[in-house]
Amino acid sequence: MSINASLIIQILVFGILVWFTVKFVWPPLSAALDERAQKISESLRSADQAKLALQEADQKVHEEMARVKVESQARLNQAELRASSIIDNAHKQAEEKAKLILAQANEEITRQVELIREELRQKVAVLVIQGVEQILTREVNAQVHSDILRQLPKHL
Repeated sequence: MSINASLIIQILVFGILVWFTVKFVWPPLSAALDERAQKISESLRSADQAKLALQEADQKVHEEMARVKVESQARLNQAELRASSIIDNAHKQAEEKAKLILAQANEEITRQVELIREELRQKVAVLVIQGVEQILTREVNAQVHSDILRQLPKHL
């Protein structure tokens, strides 16, 4: 075989191989590459959408946290105001109760003082009467009278 015939056969085989590859191998390979490119493109779009959704969710979380923080601060302030109001009311009630107890104690002291004064008056009256009786039972003597009057305070 000559070199020309071999070269022509090789060109012919190469042409058949190119034709076979273009007709049967290249379309499925091209379709697989196109499908893979489309999947990658869809994945990238999905990733972008997920990234946007994540940013929106993150923004919503920050907004919600800010709202909750403001709300909790407001509730804390209300609780502090209510606690101070309760404490003030308790102080006022305690002061009123203390004043009432003090007034009652003063009234009781006043009554006791009056009772003791009345008792003392009665005892003094009895002693005066006894002193007068003793003076009258004895003879009228200035020395004896002054001795009795000096002893009278000892009995009081």
